[in-house]
Amino acid sequence: MKHYTSLAEIHRDMDAGKINCVDLVKGYLNNIAQNKDLNAYVEVYEAEALDKAVVVDEKIKNNTAGKLAGMVVGLKDVLCHDAHGLQCGSKILNGFESQFNGTAVERLLAEDAIVIGRQNCDEFAMGSSNENSSFGPVQNAADPTRVPGGSSGGSAVGVQANTCLVSLGTDTGGSVRQPASFCGVLGLKPTYSRISRHGLAAYASSFDTIGIFSKSVEDNALMLEVIAGADVYDSTVSKKPVPTYTTQIDPHKKYKIAYIKEALDSDGLQPEVKDTMTDLIERLKNDGHEVEEVGFPMLRYALETYYILTFAEASSNLSRYDGVRFGHRSEKSVDLESMYKASRSEGFGKEVQKRIMLGTFVLSASYYDAYYTRAQKVRRLIRDELKALLSNHDFLVLPTAPTTAFKIGALTKNPLEMYLADLFTVPASVAGTPAISVPYGKDKGGMPIGVQAIANDFEESKLLSFSKYLMN
Repeated sequence: MKHYTSLAEIHRDMDAGKINCVDLVKGYLNNIAQNKDLNAYVEVYEAEALDKAVVVDEKIKNNTAGKLAGMVVGLKDVLCHDAHGLQCGSKILNGFESQFNGTAVERLLAEDAIVIGRQNCDEFAMGSSNENSSFGPVQNAADPTRVPGGSSGGSAVGVQANTCLVSLGTDTGGSVRQPASFCGVLGLKPTYSRISRHGLAAYASSFDTIGIFSKSVEDNALMLEVIAGADVYDSTVSKKPVPTYTTQIDPHKKYKIAYIKEALDSDGLQPEVKDTMTDLIERLKNDGHEVEEVGFPMLRYALETYYILTFAEASSNLSRYDGVRFGHRSEKSVDLESMYKASRSEGFGKEVQKRIMLGTFVLSASYYDAYYTRAQKVRRLIRDELKALLSNHDFLVLPTAPTTAFKIGALTKNPLEMYLADLFTVPASVAGTPAISVPYGKDKGGMPIGVQAIANDFEESKLLSFSKYLMN
């Protein structure tokens, strides 16, 4: 099958009679089979996707098809899809099936998107490398000895390896943008509250954001246009009108752009990533954009703030997985307390256990004010400082990640090094602002490099336009 990079390209070939949805799905299924060793999928909906393709082809023939007809989509294994498995990459949800469609999934299906499978991820979206899944690690299609990034690694690789056109992932602290950078695809984290979280298994509720992987800016914009907006099932979602993002993409605008001094001066920055940022800054200046260096002193506190707060929220959110109502229940149980302990010890992986325990610690009576309360105050300071910079600039640009994709197993013994992979993505997550990772070159080993742009609240249209400019 032809390697399609956009829905518009697919529609052109459909109009010319070169392909239909059934052919398309068969091609993607063949690619999934050929790339099985990458471990991007935990379940493939082969028969269902082909049946849906027949229905969509008939709708296209009758001119009744939705705006996503021909769009083949992968879903991260944390998004509810009615009567389909949902495990969040964890043993504790072995055998569990979702009872309903999450809002984002429901809106995709209503516009005739075809869901081709459920994609691997770090357990409960906790990780920066996709090595924490109970289904095993995902491999980067550019080099199978390297990680794809996390936690949405399977979703990034799904698009990278041409096994679907787009994927839905989730971004809590960079889990769409960092894998997008490592895999050389586009990865958008919208403003917190832009997309309903109804039907998203919670990790850290005040951070979790559904994000989009694609190869083209136009597909990313179309997906956001379809799934964003108010929802009666989510009291935290914004009621702001959803723009027609697809008609607002303009790669020719000139912007006022800032780059963060602390990001380029970071000791852990891979030289090729730094060179890429330097080249980008020169290109922006040469193309007539107003570019200036700014300081962001609060960057040094973003990582600690993020992990304290997300661990605390994870401790609370994951208390529901107890072996009582659904999921794994230990056979070693002799009473209620032992059932709780054994079921959770057996069901949760080591990284999730660690985050729950640390989160419980920072929420405990003796340490609540010292850690959790203080981190909430610092979160506000980070947001205020970031918003102040964005009030004077259209974007902040910085690397998506300090390095390109590292070797599988390279950082598993040093959690601090692993957490530092999120250094440049967590500020936008802490502040709740939108951000995007755009593929922008490769290192000497051929591994993709991503650059990141951060914009003010609900300025996704500007981010998408800027991304189009960068990819031209």
